Amino acid sequence: MVRQMETTPAKSCPRPVIAVSSCLLGEHVRYDGGHKRDDWLTGPLAQFVDYRPICPEVAIGLGIPRPPIHLVGDPAAPRAVGVKDPSLDVTDALEDFARHTAGQLADVSGYILKSRSPSCGMERVRLYGRHGGQKQSSGIHARVIMERLPNLPVEEEGRLNDPILRENFVNRVYVYRRWQDFRQQRLTARGLVDFHSRHKYLVMAHSQAAYRRLGRLLSQLKGVHLPGVADAYIAELMSALKRRVNRGRHVNVLQHVAGYLKPSLGGDDRQELAEAIAAYRRSEVPLIVPMFLLNHHFRHYPDPYIGGQWYLDPYPAALGLRNNI
Repeated sequence: MVRQMETTPAKSCPRPVIAVSSCLLGEHVRYDGGHKRDDWLTGPLAQFVDYRPICPEVAIGLGIPRPPIHLVGDPAAPRAVGVKDPSLDVTDALEDFARHTAGQLADVSGYILKSRSPSCGMERVRLYGRHGGQKQSSGIHARVIMERLPNLPVEEEGRLNDPILRENFVNRVYVYRRWQDFRQQRLTARGLVDFHSRHKYLVMAHSQAAYRRLGRLLSQLKGVHLPGVADAYIAELMSALKRRVNRGRHVNVLQHVAGYLKPSLGGDDRQELAEAIAAYRRSEVPLIVPMFLLNHHFRHYPDPYIGGQWYLDPYPAALGLRNNI
């Protein structure tokens, strides 16, 4: 059994660094000299994160403007070649740059890629057969980054238009940022258990089975190789957090958290909170409604354990991510 937290931690939302395809920030680095500026990335999200812009094509010397490239060949090992001049093959250069880049991202907590790009597309990039026809693959740069950094939260700007995927990505970025901060400290069994305990309800919302697996991983830490356990822990944690959270799982966690207020709330307040959770279950209100009530009541009736949980405030509330899910 994993120990619960003994004290309420000082909580703050660290400011993550996010790598991003340069064109999404409005930089004129596209093959035609244009850009693909994304309003959400350069507006609301930019208030809370720092960006590290990256353009693989420019980095390998293709220039601006430049001949367009596309993917051809095997979906498992595509080649990036010129659209008009197939003799222009920049696959090896893109892969070398991606391997170099992966080694420079130790302080980065997420990566936002340009969708459908033959270098940066995360998935569903058009792959052209040598004899016609189309399939799909990942961009050359994106594939290497995801292989080299499997725990790093990665997403495409197009998919971030989905409110659930947007919230999921930002949630993972902030969890990973906290993990990076944690690993800068001396690793101890107590610290590892404490990190896990503070993320209990956040993980449970994604997968109770994953929370139990993580708990078993940390149940016997005496005499083990802690760095190896920590590596296994973060791999399982980040994998679990990729799962979309449906209303049913949120409702289950909301009810668990609300249980800590039962000794303090009067009948009317308990009824109001229960009705807000039920309305969320019925899709009548967004998640922010029961969350607001819970935070309101815990300000008046603090609980040391819930005060240390990240579920109620995993990232800056001003992003408004729970207003639309």
